[in-house]
Formats: sequence, structure tokens, C-alpha cells
Amino acid sequence: MFLHARLVALGGRGARVRRLGGSRAGEMRITRFLHNRRVSVAEMVASAATRTAGRLAGRHVVAIQDTTSVREQPAAGRSVVLHPTIAVDGETGALLGLMHAGLLVRSGGQRQARKQRGIADKQSRRWLDGTREAARLCAAGGAASVTVIADREGDIYEEFALRPADVDLVIRAAQDRKLSDGSRLFAATAALPEGGRLEVALPAAPGRAARRAQLALRWRAVAIARPHNRAAAAGLPDEVALTLVEACEVEPPANATPAHWRLLTTHAIADLAAARSILELYRQRWTIEQLFRVLKTKGFDIEASRIVDGGPFEKFAAAALIAAVTVQQLVRDRDGVAQRPLDDALDPNDRPALEAVCATLEGKTQKQKNPHPPGSLAFAAWVFARLGGWTGYYGKPGPVVILQGLLRFNDIKQGYDLT
Repeated sequence: MFLHARLVALGGRGARVRRLGGSRAGEMRITRFLHNRRVSVAEMVASAATRTAGRLAGRHVVAIQDTTSVREQPAAGRSVVLHPTIAVDGETGALLGLMHAGLLVRSGGQRQARKQRGIADKQSRRWLDGTREAARLCAAGGAASVTVIADREGDIYEEFALRPADVDLVIRAAQDRKLSDGSRLFAATAALPEGGRLEVALPAAPGRAARRAQLALRWRAVAIARPHNRAAAAGLPDEVALTLVEACEVEPPANATPAHWRLLTTHAIADLAAARSILELYRQRWTIEQLFRVLKTKGFDIEASRIVDGGPFEKFAAAALIAAVTVQQLVRDRDGVAQRPLDDALDPNDRPALEAVCATLEGKTQKQKNPHPPGSLAFAAWVFARLGGWTGYYGKPGPVVILQGLLRFNDIKQGYDLT
């Protein structure tokens, strides 16, 4: 698709239709596409999801969902939010693609009555929609299993109670829920001895420097009770059996807020290894945070787009999301663990130019040579990282470095194609 190719090639300098078009003809081609009423966001997402389904066979899929704002209009009390679900290989960490996405418009005046509405009438149904679509896609693609990951906003009773039977959940608890025995969720592990520890790398976040943290783990089975305001809701059981895994940082740095996660899961936890695996599953959620970083200010800068609402902007946001997934596929396979082919994310016709550029980047030492086989996604990621300024010696290249390298490669490729 022309728009997708142009976004991947040039979106890292901000997504503007005039520049993406490259010419008056290209600009009009994109504009007509965005204004075409026969093209829908659902159709665009479904096409991307179909490609993802072809990569799921036999895999233990981690389906990660989250919500981010892509347009804020404070004066009008209105915002446009994007809610994607992405598929990650649970064993290799490879980003397999987009599974589902919804675009919603938020406006004021609805919050007060939210508790009186059923899940079908709430925007929070997006979490259940994402879970159900992940289940459908994994069944169609022949996945071995699927676990849906969500942060605290996904802590919704219906998500636990109405999930498809063949889907597991790992959701960070937001509410101190009432349990079936009358006690409270957050006190459930207070009297338990420490079950073991896990050392993790905490990435940098607003107000927090990156650091390594020792987490003490505790876990136990719980049964969360149906909220009192859901009493008349059809199809909701009185309680749902889950496992609570609590991870609390031991001896955090002075003046630092300790890391503290309470995770509700449908997975059974028999021992420390199983509890650790739940933490590791949840930490895969960082993948979608990186995706949003590429989609927004550090990459495509979708929030700065001036395209009109009511169809064109929503389609543009969906196209930018699909392109951002392509960039993140390169980042996730930079080590070559998943051994994904080039055409998972890029045009196979780029291979001759990639190999020619790679030859100019390689040095004499082993550290300065591309360790990945030509034709692989990892081979391309190495080339883009070097073009983006990575030396090969320090750390691993991040999404912004790889995106900048991809932009440089496309500039080089234009000259290569002319020779």
C-alpha cells in the first residue's frame, strides 16, 4: 500500500501528507485514499490482522493491549484515542504484528452515569473486544495458546468473567476488590511469607531513572466477587477464581518510589518458577509502550497531524499505527533470536540495496560485522541501526535509532535505484 510504504520510509520525520506524497500526484493519491468513504479503519486493521494470523501457527502468543490518545481537543472537551492489541511471540519476544485496533472518541458528560450502564454501552468494552479478537485470530492462525496482557485500566470485572475459555489473562490490579469471603484483594498476601525473589531491569520513566530492582514475590488463589452495581447484569457469575501475584521491590534507592505490582491472572501458580513467569509475561507490556513512542512524538508525531476528523484523520492514525508496528518488528528482532524473514516487515526487493549498504558499514573486527543472515529481519535491523548512529559496541539500538537509520536507508535507496 502506497501510504504504508511512505509512512515507513519517511514517517520518522513527522507524518505530513504533503511530504509523504513526495509530489503533487502522491499527495493527491494519499488525500483521496483518506477521504474515500469506501475505505474504513476496520478494513485497514482487518487486513493487517490477517497478515498477523499467518505468523501465529504453533506459537505461545502474548496479546498486549493498551490505550493512547492521538488527538486532544481540550476546548471542545473531546479526544480521539487508539486502542491496539499486538501479538508477541511468548518465547522469542518477536513482534508478530497487529491483531486488533479500535479508535474511539471521548467526550465529557458520561462519567457520572457509567456505573449504571452495561459493558456493551461503555467504551471500556474495548478491553473485552481486544481479548475476544485475540482469541479469534489465534484460533484462526493455529496458535498453541494466547495470554492477554493489560495494565490497570483493563482491570474490569467483565474482562475476567466474560473472557473466551481458551484465553488466559495477566492484568495489573487497579481496584482493591471485595473477595468472595468478604476480605479485600490488596490484603490477601499481607500475611504470606516471601515466596522468592526476582531481579528485573526497570526502564526509565517520568520521575524515575532506569535501575535494577530486587522484587519479593508472593502469590495465592483468590475469588473476586461480582461488584454490587453489576448485580442485575446478565451472564455475570457471582465470583471469578483467579490467582494474585504480588511483586514488591526490596530496598529501593533512597527517595525512590518502590516498584509494586499486583497482577491478577487466570494461570495457575504452583511454584516460584510459575510466579516469575507471570512477572515476565507482564513485563512484555513494555513493547506496546515502545510502539506508542514510535507512533507519537519520537517518531511519526501523529498528534501534530492537522488532518480533519470524521474519517480522514482516523484512517491516517490507523495507517500510522500499522507502519509503527513495522518499525517495532525491526527493533524486536534486532538480535535475530526469532529468525524472522525480511518480508515480515519490508519489501523483499530492498534486499540488494540492503546488502550493498551493509558492505559499506562493516569493519574489520567481528563487532563491526553484521552477524545475521541476508534476507532476515535482523540483518535489516543491524543495517538501519548502524545508519542511525549505533556503533555496534555499546548497548542495543532502540526504536528511534532504528527509525532514523531506516530514513537514511530510504534516502540512499533512491540513489541506488537510479544506478
